[in-house]
Amino acid sequence: MLVLVVNAGSSSLKYQLLDTESEIVWAVGLVERIGEATSAVTHRSRIRVGAGAPLEVHERTGAIADHAAAFDAVDALFAATGEVAEVGQLVGVGHRVVQGGDQFVEPTVVDPEVIEVVRSLNPLAPLHNPACVAGLESAMAAHPEVPHVAVFDTAFHATIPPAAYTYAIDQSVARAHRIRRYGFHGTSHKYVTAKAAEVLGKPVGEVDLVTLHLGNGASACAVRAGRSVETSMGLTPLEGLVMGTRSGDLDPAIAFHLITTAGMTAAEVDAMLNKRSGLVGLCGQNDLREVHRLAAAGDADAELALQVYVHRIRKYVGAYLAVLGRADAIVFTAGVGENDPEIRRRVVAGMEMAGIAIDTELNAATRGPSKPVDLSFRGAPIRVLVVPTNEELEIARQTAAAVR
Repeated sequence: MLVLVVNAGSSSLKYQLLDTESEIVWAVGLVERIGEATSAVTHRSRIRVGAGAPLEVHERTGAIADHAAAFDAVDALFAATGEVAEVGQLVGVGHRVVQGGDQFVEPTVVDPEVIEVVRSLNPLAPLHNPACVAGLESAMAAHPEVPHVAVFDTAFHATIPPAAYTYAIDQSVARAHRIRRYGFHGTSHKYVTAKAAEVLGKPVGEVDLVTLHLGNGASACAVRAGRSVETSMGLTPLEGLVMGTRSGDLDPAIAFHLITTAGMTAAEVDAMLNKRSGLVGLCGQNDLREVHRLAAAGDADAELALQVYVHRIRKYVGAYLAVLGRADAIVFTAGVGENDPEIRRRVVAGMEMAGIAIDTELNAATRGPSKPVDLSFRGAPIRVLVVPTNEELEIARQTAAAVR
C-alpha cells in the first residue's frame, strides 16, 4: 500500500513516500522557497541502498514558481531515483489539511466540491489552509490517476462535547462566524493514543490519557475511551500551551490594550502573538536546547521562560485529570516531548500525590526513542509514557483506509 503523504506550506512542500503495510519510508523530501529564484529540493531515497540503509540524499536548486512546479520537480526526482517504479504503483496521495471545521470529521476523498469547502474555511486558518488548497489542486493535476485523500488536523477533536468547544460569547456572533474550539495536532494525538493503548495492553476504546504534543507548536489533549474530549488549541493554534513563538493563553483584553494604548494595529498584535511571543518573546530563543543552555549559564530570562513553559503544561495536566476523573497515563510526544528529559522531569515533579512518578534515571537516558518507553516509577497508578509520534504514517494509514 504505497502512499505519498503531502504537507503543503505557503512556500514549501514536504512529502514522504511510504508503504503502510511494511511501514518502510522509501523517500522523504522538502521543496523550499517556492516562488523564489533560489528554490531548492532535497530528496532522500533508500531505493538504491536498501530498506534498512540510511537515506541517500539528492539535491536540486533553481527557480520553482509555484506548487504545480514543485510537484513537477518532485516527480522528476521520483523518476530519476526509481521508487515508484521499483516498489509499486501509488494507491493514493494523502494530504495534511490543517482546518476541517465541523464539516470534515474523518479522512475524505477529495473532489472539486471538497476543495471548495476547504477553501471556504480559509478565514479560520489563513496561514495554513490556502497552502493546503494549493497543494491539493497541484497534486491532483500531477497525479490524476490515483485518489487523493484529505486528512484533517481537527478531525480527531470532532468528539469534543459542546461544553468544551463552546466559547462564552454572544452565540449569534459565534454561529455566524463559526467561532468555537476546533483543536489541532489531531493526527498526532490520535496516533500516540493508539500506541499508548498497545503499551498499556488495553483496547484503544478503553484508555483514558492526557497526551502532550510538545514541539515548536504544542498542545495538550484529554482522551476518554480513546476519543478526544478536550484540547488546548482553540479556534486557531494560538490558544493553550506556551510554544516556540506563540503566546498560548492570555487575557484577550491584552490585544485591545495594545491597540488603544500602544498604538499597534490588529495585524501587528496578531504578528506579535504568533511570531514574537512564547519562548522567543520571553528570552529571545525558540529552540529549547538553546534556552536550556542559556539558563544553565545563569540567564534569568531563559530560566523564567522554562518555568513559564512548564507551569502552563502542569496547569493543563491537572485540569485534564479533573476533566477525565481518572487516567491510565500521561503521554509525551513530538520533538520536545520525545527528546527533552529535563522538561519531562519538571512537568511531573511533585505529582506523586496524584499517582504520577517517574524513574529519574530512565527518564534522563530517554532521548529520541524509536519505540514507546514507559518512564513510570514501579507501582505508580498513572503511567508516564514517551511515545514517538508519526503523523505521516497516520496520514498514510488513513489515506489507504479511505481508498479501500
